[in-house]
Amino acid sequence: MDKVKNILFDLGGVLYHIDYQLTIDAFEKLGVKNFHKHFSQKEQNKLFDRLETGKIREERFIMEMKMLLPRCTKKEILCAWNALLIGMPKENIDLLNKISKKYRIYLLSNTNAIHIKRIYEQLNKEYDLRSLNSFFTKVYLSHEIGRRKPDRETFNWVLKDAGIMAQETLFIDDSNQHIQSAQSIGIRVLSWQSNKPFSKTFLDTVL
Repeated sequence: MDKVKNILFDLGGVLYHIDYQLTIDAFEKLGVKNFHKHFSQKEQNKLFDRLETGKIREERFIMEMKMLLPRCTKKEILCAWNALLIGMPKENIDLLNKISKKYRIYLLSNTNAIHIKRIYEQLNKEYDLRSLNSFFTKVYLSHEIGRRKPDRETFNWVLKDAGIMAQETLFIDDSNQHIQSAQSIGIRVLSWQSNKPFSKTFLDTVL
């Protein structure tokens, strides 16, 4: 078996802790009934897909959400949308610092400009970091590249863009459908439990 040379991380639920239920609860509190039917880890409606692939901007997202919540302010909608963002543990910052010296590490995340803005604000406040770019050889965010997991073409595109081989790459994600898609094109995978801490022996155990 080829030696792992590259590690491709998911962000939310793996490196950065999130809880979808917090956003579901926040929007239902504002008045959107059964919000879980529109937005969850497993699936979401076309509005959120378009936001995650960069097809609409924050202003359009807010406008469409205000159609559902005409009495709510932009601030209330943004607070509810960002409610799922818990934070990034210090040990995960330390992990990235450590493994970036031995492996080429990449980030592939289904996210959007609103969440990333808030995440970077938190990182700047807590760790004096303006972004995550310094840890990774390259960062792939769905709203910037116009592609999402679990599409197989997304993984193929990332491999080609990064100039790396599937069999030399380990992909770590907390979504089974993302894991299965990556595995189907020959990428080595590690299914991670959402928000599970990384142990000090993590690399010795899985590589």
